[in-house]
Amino acid sequence: MNDKSKLTVSLGEQSYPIHIGAGSFDVLRQTIADLRAARCPVALITDTRVAAAQATVLESLGFEPRERFIVPNGEGSKSIEQYSALLEWLAGNEVSRDGAIFAFGGGVVGDLAGFVAASYLRGLRFYQIPTTLLAMVDSSVGGKTGINLSSGKNLVGAFWQPEAVFIETATLGTLPEREFSAGMAEVIKYGMLCDHSLFATLEGLPKLQVDSAKLPAIIRRCCELKAEIVGADEKETASEGGRALLNLGHTFAHAIENVAGYGAYLHGEAVAIGLVCATRLALEEGCLDQNILLRVGALLERYALPQRVRENLRTEALLEAMRKDKKNIGGKLRLISMRTLGEACILEGVSETRVRGLWKSAGAV
Repeated sequence: MNDKSKLTVSLGEQSYPIHIGAGSFDVLRQTIADLRAARCPVALITDTRVAAAQATVLESLGFEPRERFIVPNGEGSKSIEQYSALLEWLAGNEVSRDGAIFAFGGGVVGDLAGFVAASYLRGLRFYQIPTTLLAMVDSSVGGKTGINLSSGKNLVGAFWQPEAVFIETATLGTLPEREFSAGMAEVIKYGMLCDHSLFATLEGLPKLQVDSAKLPAIIRRCCELKAEIVGADEKETASEGGRALLNLGHTFAHAIENVAGYGAYLHGEAVAIGLVCATRLALEEGCLDQNILLRVGALLERYALPQRVRENLRTEALLEAMRKDKKNIGGKLRLISMRTLGEACILEGVSETRVRGLWKSAGAV
C-alpha cells in the first residue's frame, strides 16, 4: 500500500498502523494468514446485522463459523452479560495467550471486543475492522475500550491499543442511511474541536454519501487528527487540553443515551445534540457569536441529525447522569466547549444552573 493508504498512531513500542482504502483488506488477509501459519488462535467478534450484511466479506477473510462470536446488534451488547459470555466462549474454545481477537463492526463491537482483548488472559492481540463511518473516523482508533453500566456509559473499560486498524470504505455500502448520518456527527465534531478548515470543507461540499469521491479523504483527515491527539495524550492524563477534547459534546450525549435508554438514540445522534449544547455553552462564555451556532446547526441539519431531544427527557435525570460522567473531577462537572470554531477547551466546574438552562434549550423538561 502507498503512503496515502497508511497512517501511524505514534505511541512508541505500542505504535500501530491504520490501513485505509481498497488495499487494506489485502494486508488484513496477510495478517490473518501469518497468524495461522504461526498456529496462533484467531477469534472474530461481530454483531447480527454486520454478520448478515457482510457475509461475503467474512467468507473472503477466511474466518470459520467456530471462530466467530455474534452479539445482538445495538448498544445493549456493551454489557456485562455479553462481556462475560465472550470470556466464557474464549475459554471454551481454548484460545491461548498467543491468540488474537478481531473486531468486525461498529463502535459497539469494537469497544466490547477491545475490552475482552484487554482483560482475557491479561491481554490478547487485538485488531479493528470498522464497518461504520463512526467507527472508521473515531472509535476504532485510540485504544479506548469498554462496556456500559445501568448507571452510565463506558464506566467500565481499559486502554488497550489495537495492533492495526483496517478501513475499507466499501463495507459502508450496506450501512443504513441513518447510521451514516450518525457517523457524520463525529466527522463534524473534528472540525469543531481542532480543524476549522475541515469544518469549512464540509460546509462547502454537497451532502456526503457512502459513494462520494471525497469521503475517503475526509475519513483519512479525521484519522490523522485522532492519531495526533492520541499520540500526544494516550490515556487522557494531560492537565489541559489533550485527549479529553475529543469528548466535545459527549458528556451531554452520554446523558441522553443513559436517560432515554441505550438504543433510543444512535450514539452520533446524541452527539449531535451534545455539539449544539457545547456550542451554546461557548456562546454563553462569550467565545463565539450567534453565527457559529447557526453554522453548526445548518451542517447538522444537512445530515438530518437532531438538535433537540425527541422525547420529554427530564432535565434532572439528565443532570444526574452527567454527575456520573468519568471526566468529572472532585464532584464537579467538567465539560468540553470551544474557544473558537476549530479550537476546543475544557471548562471546569460549570454550574448545574447553567447546565439546566442548556438542557431546557435542547428541549428537555
